[in-house]
Amino acid sequence: MPDGQAMALSWRKSTASGTGDCVEVAVSSESVLVRDSKQSPSNILKFSSCEWRVFVSGARAGIFDLGSLETS
Repeated sequence: MPDGQAMALSWRKSTASGTGDCVEVAVSSESVLVRDSKQSPSNILKFSSCEWRVFVSGARAGIFDLGSLETS
């Protein structure tokens, strides 16, 4: 996605992030985009809507919580 198109999207951040740098999310007609607000706009991760739903479902279920991660 060209930088101009990414900049034109409505980027949202968590209300828990306060006023500091954070991860932002934008939804386009084709995908869900994720960026770090303190990085270059060209560093954008792109996910399909299905991939995003699976990630959010896992996050809500707590599978990414540090206590639930196994170490080897």
